[in-house]
Amino acid sequence: MSSSKRIAKEFAKCSANAPAGMTIEMPYPDDMSIWHITLKGPAATIYAKGNFGLVVTLPDNYPFKAPVVTFATRIYHPNVTNDSAGNICLAMLKTDNWKPALPMTEVLEAVRNLLVEPQPDDPLEARIADEYRTQREEFDKQALAYVEKYAKGAPKFPPRGEAGSKA
Repeated sequence: MSSSKRIAKEFAKCSANAPAGMTIEMPYPDDMSIWHITLKGPAATIYAKGNFGLVVTLPDNYPFKAPVVTFATRIYHPNVTNDSAGNICLAMLKTDNWKPALPMTEVLEAVRNLLVEPQPDDPLEARIADEYRTQREEFDKQALAYVEKYAKGAPKFPPRGEAGSKA
């Protein structure tokens, strides 16, 4: 199956059966490799009142190479870079762990689950992970402040030329 056929099939599956709280769109009809995901913060989490934008960029050799998933919305989280790049540390997306048979719905569900249960033992932001483990009240306060500042209303996605260039 060619990469474009696989991407079309994955997009159809994800659109029809999106993980809870997610809407998925392909913003550029002539480029199936970029997806914009709107993720409603999961209930009963500090992120619950936010709307987060995710950008999925599928490489030319997908599914043999892992997709790149980044937060377009700033978020205070141990597994996401605390900058506008929004890089995510997720074990399944690491080169050594990626499996071509893994469906995108599972990837998106895993990103959503990071908001439910951060992984401070595999952080991108060591200071935030330490705060999460040892000063939970302060972590929660900071995370809520980020939700208020960055995750209200509809997410803002990067312009076309910048989508996926964050990796």
